Amino acid sequence: MSVVLDNLDLVLWAFAHTVALFLISGVLSLLLGTFLVALRVGPIPILRRAVSVYVTLIRNTPLLIIFIFFRFAGPKIGINFNFVDIVWGDLRMNNFFAAAIAALTIYTSTFVSEAIRSGINAVPLGQAEAARAVGLSFGGVMQQVVLPQAFRASVPPLASVQIALLKNTTVAGVFGVAEALFRVRGFTNNFPGERVGIFITFALFFVVLVEIVSFVANRFERRWGVAR
Repeated sequence: MSVVLDNLDLVLWAFAHTVALFLISGVLSLLLGTFLVALRVGPIPILRRAVSVYVTLIRNTPLLIIFIFFRFAGPKIGINFNFVDIVWGDLRMNNFFAAAIAALTIYTSTFVSEAIRSGINAVPLGQAEAARAVGLSFGGVMQQVVLPQAFRASVPPLASVQIALLKNTTVAGVFGVAEALFRVRGFTNNFPGERVGIFITFALFFVVLVEIVSFVANRFERRWGVAR
């Protein structure tokens, strides 16, 4: 425990990397997941089938494999993020960080699309039919009628997906991103006699972050539950 207190600045910057990974990947996965589900329930059969195969493939691929692709295989075929180099204090967003964002976003967006799709299934079919009857296009029906209600119905599963994303950010530490797990590994290697205290302290930090995400999700659920 004393190691963590003596190096509190390093710990806080490590969790700053974790939170940055979570927030950026969370927003991007919501956008990509919404786009995927729009294609999956859209009127073009070939796109529906293609997205269905894509979502099934990515969901059943271990996250570690996707990280390995973006870290090692991607650069060999021209997929790299060398143009990314943003430094803010001790928070550095370099190509490793960007590759982690890409891996987390692609993996999480498939779970987001499935969560929203469950919300779409909860929207009465008659509402979409009524929207089409008044002349709205497919895009208009989705934007003005279906997706707003689907998001309200999907808050609990979306919260679970985002909590899973928060914990999945620890995989980035294996590939050089200086997030929480990366710092745990450094502390435990340098101070092996205090491993228990280090693990407990970092676990408590993650519990606090998960509780914050759960609190925000509960607030959204209560507000939108009253509005329905």
